Amino acid sequence: MLKQCLAAGILIGGMAWCLAAAPPIDRQAVVARHNPVLHAFDVEAPLSVGNGQFAFTVDATGLQTFPEVYDKTLPLGTLSQWGWHSFPNPEGWSMGKFDHTPFDAHGRPVGYADIPGNRRTPEISWLRANPHRLHLGRIGFFLRTTTGQPARTNDLTEVEQRLDLWSGTLHSRFKLEGQMVTVETCSLPEDDGVLVRVRSSLVASGRLGIDLAFPYGTGAFTTADWSRPEAHQTRQVSGSPGRAELLRTLDQDTYQVQAQWRPAFAKWEETKAHHYRLTASGTNEMLEFLCMFAPTRRTQPLADWGMLPGMVHGHWERFWRSGGAVDFSGSKDVRWRELERRVVLSQYLTAIQCAGTLPPQESGLTFNSWEGKFHLEMHWWHAAHFALWNRPQLLEKSLPYYQTILPQARATAGRQGYTGARWPKMTGPGGIESPSPVGPFLVWQQPHPIFYAELCYRAHRDRATLEKYREVVFETAEFMSSFVVEEQGGRRLVMGPPLHCAQETFPKERTFNPTFELTYWVWGLQVAQSWRERLGLPREAHWDRVLQRLSQPPIAADKYLFAESAPDSYTNPRWANDHPSVLMAYGFLPGPGIKPQIMRNTFAWVWQNWNWPHTWGWDYPMVALTAARLGEREKAVSALLMDTPKNVYRGNGHNHQRPGLTIYLPGNGGLLYAVAMMAAGWDGAGREVNPGFPKGEDWVVRWEGLSSAP
Repeated sequence: MLKQCLAAGILIGGMAWCLAAAPPIDRQAVVARHNPVLHAFDVEAPLSVGNGQFAFTVDATGLQTFPEVYDKTLPLGTLSQWGWHSFPNPEGWSMGKFDHTPFDAHGRPVGYADIPGNRRTPEISWLRANPHRLHLGRIGFFLRTTTGQPARTNDLTEVEQRLDLWSGTLHSRFKLEGQMVTVETCSLPEDDGVLVRVRSSLVASGRLGIDLAFPYGTGAFTTADWSRPEAHQTRQVSGSPGRAELLRTLDQDTYQVQAQWRPAFAKWEETKAHHYRLTASGTNEMLEFLCMFAPTRRTQPLADWGMLPGMVHGHWERFWRSGGAVDFSGSKDVRWRELERRVVLSQYLTAIQCAGTLPPQESGLTFNSWEGKFHLEMHWWHAAHFALWNRPQLLEKSLPYYQTILPQARATAGRQGYTGARWPKMTGPGGIESPSPVGPFLVWQQPHPIFYAELCYRAHRDRATLEKYREVVFETAEFMSSFVVEEQGGRRLVMGPPLHCAQETFPKERTFNPTFELTYWVWGLQVAQSWRERLGLPREAHWDRVLQRLSQPPIAADKYLFAESAPDSYTNPRWANDHPSVLMAYGFLPGPGIKPQIMRNTFAWVWQNWNWPHTWGWDYPMVALTAARLGEREKAVSALLMDTPKNVYRGNGHNHQRPGLTIYLPGNGGLLYAVAMMAAGWDGAGREVNPGFPKGEDWVVRWEGLSSAP
C-alpha cells in the first residue's frame, strides 16, 4: 500500500497517506482550467498550434490576418524543423576557410572561431546568419467592410478566443459590422499543416476569404522579408477543383505547399506574385481550408476531411492521458493556481515547439532568435524534462542529431588538437559552429549528450538503448578527457583557459576551473564508465586517470567560488550577474564531490545577493533544483515563482524575457524538470513523497506518471 501511495504522489502534512483507493487525477479537469482565453488582440501573447515539427502562431482571428500588429512584439510565424534557407554565397565563405584566432592553452595554440570586439564583417555576418529557419507562409483572412475597404483590428468586436488544450484546437469568434465569424484552427498531428474552418454569412457575401502569401527568408527577428519579391519564386505546379500545389524556390532551397479546400468550387486565384486568395460565394457560409508544407512533394493520400478533426483531438487526448500529471488544487497556498497554469501550458508549448527532430531555437518554432540558429547548451532546458514526465520518446526524437553531426564534431576536436567529439554551441542542421566571442568557448554543452543518453537508459533499462547511444557517449567522454590539461608542475588536471563557463561574465582568456563545469566533467565521465560496464567493456583507464587527478571545485570562505580564476567571486559585485551557475553543481547535477554544507553557504549568499533582474528564465528552476536538494523547500517554490522581470509567464504560457525575446522556451522546459524532480524526487532522496515541496497543508501535491531525476 505504501508503494501505491508513493506512486500516487499524495502529500498531506509532509506524510504519504493512503486513501484506500486514491482516485486518479482528473487530467482533463486540470488541463481545462488553464485553457488560455483572449478577449482582445494581445500582441504579447498570441496563441499557437503545432505538433513538435511544425508550429503556426495566430492573432485573435484564428489566422495570421493582422501580422503587422505583432511585428515589434511577437511575430506570427509558420515554422518547421526542416524549413531552412541560406542566402547566396558568391564569396564561398565557410567555417573551413574562416581565420580562427589562436589562443594559448597551457603553452599550445588552439584556434577558435572568435570575433574580437564582436565586430561584423560581411563574412562573419553571412556565417552567423546562414542557414536560418524559414517562415513557410502566412495564412490570414481576407476581410472587407461593407464599403469594400480592408477591415482593421478595431473594426472587429466581441472578440473571444479560446485554446482548448485537451483537443489541441483553437476556437475564435468575432463580429465584423454585426456579422458573426466563428473559426476553428488546428495543426495536423503527423503532417506539417494547418486546418481551418470558418463559418459566417460574410463567406457567402464574398467579404471573407483566406489569403496565402510567401516571404523571402531572413534570420532576423521578424522571420520574414516581404521587401524582396523578386528574390524568390512561387509557382503553381498543379491544380484541380478544391486543390492546388505550389513549388517554392528561395535561392538553392525549395519546398512544397499543398492547399485544399471545401467547397471545391470556391474561387482560387493568384492576386500578385507570391499571394493567393480563396473565396466562396452564393449560399455557402462555411469555408474549410487545409494548407500543408513539406520539403518534398507529398505522395500519401489525404485522410477524409471529416476524419481530420478527430485525428487532431485523438492525438492531444493521448498526449494528456499519457506521461505525467500534477494537480495542485488541494493546496492552501494561493500561488498553486499560477504554478499549475505554468506547468500545464509549458507541457503544451514544449510539445509543439521543442519535440521535433532537431534541437529547437530558444524561441522555438514561433520566430527567429539568434539569427534562426539553435543553441546546444540550451537543448537540455528545452527537452530533458520529457524523460521525467515519462515522455522519453519526445526527447529521443532529437537525439539522432548528435549522431548525424558526429563527423563534424570529431573534426572540430581534431582541428583543435583534441580527441573525441566537440559539440558546437550556436549551430544549425549541419552542426557547424557560428563565429562568436562567446559560443565557441562554452563547454558546458559537452556532457549534455551523456545526460540525455542516461535519461533514456533510466526510462528503458535495456541493452538496445546502450547500443543506440554508445558511440555518442564514448566520443563525448573522450573529448572531455582530452580537454583538461596537466597544470605546470604536474600536480593536477585543470580546465581552461581559454573557456567561457555557463556564467558568461568572466574573461575567456583567463577563466579556469569553474565549479559547475568541473563537477559536470566528473559526473559525465562517471556515467560514461558506467555505460562501458553495462556493455561488458572494461573501464577506460584514461578516463579514470582524469577522474583521479581533476581539480576539486574551488572553495573560499566556506563557499564555492564561481571559478578558481575568480577569487573575488563574493566581493566583486560585477560577478553577481547572469546565471548563478555555481549552484548547478548541486541541483542540475547530483553533485559528485560537492559538500552539501559548503553548497548551502553558497546558496544562501546567492539567494540574498544575486542581481535577479539580470538573470534568465531557466535560472529560476535551476535555483529551485538546488534548493530542493538542500532541503530548502519553501525557497524551491519561491524560486519557481520569483517576482522578477524575466520570470514572467504571459497568458499564452510563454516565458517573457525582453523586447526581441518575448518568448523563451528554456524557462518552460526548466520549470517542468524542476517540478517533476521536486515531486518524484532524485537519486538519494529516499522514499519521501514530494521531497522538494514544503510540508504541511499549504502545498498538497498530487502527481502520477513522473520519474525521479538522477
